[in-house]
Amino acid sequence: MSALVWFRSDLRVDDNAALHHALNREGAQCRAAAVYYATPEQWREHNMAPVKAEFLWRNLVCLQESLARINVPLRVRVLPRFGDIADDLLALCAELHCDAVFTNREYAIDEVHRDENIARQLAVRQIAWCSYDDATLLPPRTLLTQQGQPYKVFTPFKRALLERIGDSAVQCFAENASVALHTNSARRKKTELWHEAPPLPAYPYETSSVPADFWPAGEDAAAMRLGQFIAGAIDNYKALRDIPAADATSRLSPYLALGVISIRRCVEAALAVNAGQWQGGSEGVATWLNELLWREFYLHVLAQFPRVSMHRPLRSETENVRWRDDEKDFSAWCNGRTGFPLVDAAMRQLVQTGWMHNRLRMVCAMFLSKYLLLDWRRGEQFFMRHLIDGDLAANNGGWQWSASTGTDAAPYFRLLSPVRQMERFDADARFCKQFLPELGALDAKILAQPGHPELLQAGYPPPLIDLKFARERALQAFA
Repeated sequence: MSALVWFRSDLRVDDNAALHHALNREGAQCRAAAVYYATPEQWREHNMAPVKAEFLWRNLVCLQESLARINVPLRVRVLPRFGDIADDLLALCAELHCDAVFTNREYAIDEVHRDENIARQLAVRQIAWCSYDDATLLPPRTLLTQQGQPYKVFTPFKRALLERIGDSAVQCFAENASVALHTNSARRKKTELWHEAPPLPAYPYETSSVPADFWPAGEDAAAMRLGQFIAGAIDNYKALRDIPAADATSRLSPYLALGVISIRRCVEAALAVNAGQWQGGSEGVATWLNELLWREFYLHVLAQFPRVSMHRPLRSETENVRWRDDEKDFSAWCNGRTGFPLVDAAMRQLVQTGWMHNRLRMVCAMFLSKYLLLDWRRGEQFFMRHLIDGDLAANNGGWQWSASTGTDAAPYFRLLSPVRQMERFDADARFCKQFLPELGALDAKILAQPGHPELLQAGYPPPLIDLKFARERALQAFA
């Protein structure tokens, strides 16, 4: 009998828990096949961006080639929705004589229900369902407060996680993680020669205008990007990470979102250049590790609070906020025509490149949810429809943090002024002018004055709102 590995958001051979266990079954012949199910109707329902779907497809090509080198044929099947998968998976197991399906867990509510249903149907046919926590450092639902409750605030979550896995060496992390570092184990272990995989079917989704060469696909590209970041920009990460015009971030988020590189490889590389320290040592390394732990935190929140997968706020009391309904304001925000250069440049960066600088994600989210007082869920959806790194846990977590409906420990009166943020992080207007070329000839100080006559003369719109008025309106709405 053989094993079937079902790939989902883990498009890699290296350090892949499901693949590792499928190829190392005790007492079983080392033979495995793989499958990936593309579900375009479900992708649309989940607001997958075309740029992300194209990136996914290019990574499937790379994955099929990598798996072929260890004689694991990957079949890519196109079905409309999750509900169509079970029958096809059962037929594929029968065709390939598979007695077990190996996969890595996903935590959004639709994916959880999909897997529960399929596991039941496999059990009827006496086919084992073997699933693993591979996307996180520790399995969600295993890290709880002293009262046995999931964490809702990042800082105590981080403290508890570091206490659990140890805060010093890579070896300590590897010993305590749910899935130890399988250092290239799948690459080394080659299965018996079986059969070749059929070519990928035609790309089944909408196309994107974002150039593909900006985001090279494959594990090697992800590893190279990680290596370059670790060898270069990471030491200055704390100092420069908030400067949108600086090339100071890792740009690994698209690869992490599709699982083209594992979180463990990122942590391992960072700890290796920081004497095994999570905190201390290089400020840049420690700060980047902290950002990886935010990713971990949001995945745990997604797994333990199903309502955040269902368009509901984490803080149930914020369901009483009375959001405005203003299509004109929402359209101006989407199209980068708010009259606030930092917000508009960021929104145009998103649409043109499929990516947005992290600080600007917070600025744009707070502008929509606080200053415009528009429902944060509309902004969350718009981001997902354009982000190459669109990830429900991180995107929802960031939006709810910014809108004060989620995990932010601070009260609702935190607002990031788009003017003050520009003065602090884009004082020379280098970033703004890159995406607002119509303002390229103006002095940077003018761009920091929304409504300035020279901005209007250049054809740039007047400010959509008065910030002081909008701030007071938001405070009253939340109070």
